[in-house]
Amino acid sequence: MVAEPTGPEMHEHAPHGRRTDLAERWRTELREQAGLVVHLVRWIVLGAIVGVLAGLSSAAFLEVLNWVTDVRVAHGWLLFMLPVAGLAVGLVYHHLGATAGRGNSLIIEEIHDPAEWVPRRMAPLVFGGTIVTHLVGGSAGREGTAIQMSGSLTDGLSRLVRLRPADRRLMLIAALAGGFGAVFGVPIAGCVFALEVQAVGRMRYDALVPALSASVVGDLVVRAVGVEHTALPRLGDVHLTAGLAAKVALAGLVFGLMSIVFIELTHAIKATLAAHVGWAPLRPVIGGVAIIALVGLVGTRDYLGLSIPLITKATAGGAGIIGAAFALKLLFTAITLGSGFQGGEVTPLFVIGALLGVTMGRLLDVPVPLMAAIGFVAVFAGAANVPLACTVMGIELFGGSAVVPFAIGCIVSYVFSSHRGIYDSQRIDSPKGSARFPASTKLADVRKRRSPAGRPREDAVRDRGGTRTAEGVDPTERADP
Repeated sequence: MVAEPTGPEMHEHAPHGRRTDLAERWRTELREQAGLVVHLVRWIVLGAIVGVLAGLSSAAFLEVLNWVTDVRVAHGWLLFMLPVAGLAVGLVYHHLGATAGRGNSLIIEEIHDPAEWVPRRMAPLVFGGTIVTHLVGGSAGREGTAIQMSGSLTDGLSRLVRLRPADRRLMLIAALAGGFGAVFGVPIAGCVFALEVQAVGRMRYDALVPALSASVVGDLVVRAVGVEHTALPRLGDVHLTAGLAAKVALAGLVFGLMSIVFIELTHAIKATLAAHVGWAPLRPVIGGVAIIALVGLVGTRDYLGLSIPLITKATAGGAGIIGAAFALKLLFTAITLGSGFQGGEVTPLFVIGALLGVTMGRLLDVPVPLMAAIGFVAVFAGAANVPLACTVMGIELFGGSAVVPFAIGCIVSYVFSSHRGIYDSQRIDSPKGSARFPASTKLADVRKRRSPAGRPREDAVRDRGGTRTAEGVDPTERADP
């Protein structure tokens, strides 16, 4: 047995040992920090690349969208081309759409469970389909188009450079952020939206850096090429009182219920047409005829297209807006999207919320511009289950003076929208209230349970593309072009 050093010998070796331990700790710390720097720089760069793709595609889309809107307004006869345009869009998606027809839900599903590449055809199909929809007067939005183009282009890049499934997932989240932030000019809300929209009641921060990078760069690119967003009035000082908070909470309940009405009516129209019209391209033809009849019935074309002038009127005080305007915009949009025309849901939800805010402001004796701004973000918060993103969006668009009313309205709307949403592939992580669901339950599963008939026909999708593996997409498999 070797004797332990004692006395002077022990004191001679101790300082050297401590210096060795300290040096090793410093080396470990430096290696960790160096790894974090590499990680940060890598994902800032990759996120920026996604942002450039999202920004350029969104800028081109917004410019063309503005042009076709002007053309439609100047040539009123284009409205009567709705059935013909509906047939064209229906035929294209019937023969070429495949999984691209699932839109945003496909991108969210691929984030959760990578199984197949987002089809390259998604970007041109949704671009063309949405432009045609707006040219002839369909009531639709733009967010879905921007996100789908961003997701398709980004996944094409991931396929080209053969990113690992885990990295591809982060790139798709960045694509959500880039598309949303670029098309609406809200870079912070775009980042939060991408992190929040994946699952109900949960945010994951693993994609925080690329999401922020993509959203900021996407917005900067849109602005750099000279594309301007609609200017919304900034709210003045808001004096928060208990009474105002209670009124906003009550309005938030109504906003949440309105999001349910929108979701259920749109799905009901889809399911009804799917059950009674076997040939899918004929469904938007029927929708087009219904929109033309509805225009003749209400006597105005204000509810066609994006209806941006209605948002401007609502947030400026609501002059000239009738009490049921929100219901008319909801009906126009549900028929357009439910029958198979292309476009997003978000801008129509903004319009519906702002118009409903005008009505609620009048009923509750709350300044109309304030309640219209709250409704603008709160109905979407309930419909998409993204209360935090919508609160941030309210601040970015209308100023920070109403941050507490924005938060109250968005959170109450989120709760009262129940387990429904415009994105069926959202998974329920933290249920609302006392409801309980098995792990990985999707909103589509909840909707199926509510319907004794089972899965609606319009949700049926042909499975194509890569094969499912333990890690996600097998890049060697044939991918859907």
